[in-house]
Amino acid sequence: METANWNPASLLALSGSYWQTFTLHTGIKLNLFSQFGGGRLSAGEMVERLGTDRRGTTMLLNALTAMGLLEKSNHRYSATDAASKFLDKSSPAYIGHMIMHHHFLADTWARMDEAVTTGRPLRSRATNDSASKREAFLMGMYTLASQQAPEIASKIDLRGRKRLLDLGGGPGTYAIHFCMQYEALEADIVDLATTREFAERTVRKYGLEERIGFVEGDYVESAIEGRYDVAWLSHILHAEGPDVCQKIAHNVEAVLEPGGMIAVHDFILDDSMDGPLFPALFALNMLQGTQQGQTYSETQIRSMLEAAGIRRIQRLEYRGPTESSILVGFKD
Repeated sequence: METANWNPASLLALSGSYWQTFTLHTGIKLNLFSQFGGGRLSAGEMVERLGTDRRGTTMLLNALTAMGLLEKSNHRYSATDAASKFLDKSSPAYIGHMIMHHHFLADTWARMDEAVTTGRPLRSRATNDSASKREAFLMGMYTLASQQAPEIASKIDLRGRKRLLDLGGGPGTYAIHFCMQYEALEADIVDLATTREFAERTVRKYGLEERIGFVEGDYVESAIEGRYDVAWLSHILHAEGPDVCQKIAHNVEAVLEPGGMIAVHDFILDDSMDGPLFPALFALNMLQGTQQGQTYSETQIRSMLEAAGIRRIQRLEYRGPTESSILVGFKD
């Protein structure tokens, strides 16, 4: 791993980088980037649209311009191409929901020393139960998964397979894209009851309600029902400790037909556990939000699958935008 050339300037830049983070968050919270519509606005016009203070709004517009998210000419502002594509709510590539999810996590990140000192989480899963926080999380996960799912569906060969288990599938984004890729495939999304409405609405949007069902269940506390010849586990292991992950692996193996496939998609660490950067940082996010959750190395996940009777495990040639990877194995 390459050693960073740290010095006082770069360390202070890193320390203060949250200033830019919260400037971006403020733009999203105010829905500022959606106001331009491809045009140019003065600070006064933005104030009228947002109902905000003139001094504060002007400072925010200038800071966003300095960050390269807006452009300014003759005292008028416009969104850059990237801001229009990713930060305007009317764009299909909008990622503002995930940015707001990050915003809702900021309080515990600011108190991470408490989690490191005590080993106890600073927030519970119920933290996401408020409407705004749950929408940010579910819509954020849906948007990011929608960008990755088509590529992933094309990389995993499911020809001849009939029933897919999307465990902890949330809105069912991956089940949807796997079923779109393979017309003979049917799927069940297994998740908590709080996810049902969003999942069923998303499935209907794609016209797949006859092929994709939703099964309410807590896959940590209860056995999984049904029989499947492929199981998809995307970003669920990191929320649990090793013992629970092993239990999940055994429970999935139990509902797989002989020859069935299991695919694990997660932020996978190197065996040294100190990289890549995003999975290493995400482990700290799990420290703040779970009792035992963490990110795992490839060897650790392989060992869990092997202990559950999964063989012929391989890592696919896939790297997501946040260093996510996929391990695939088969039940004998």
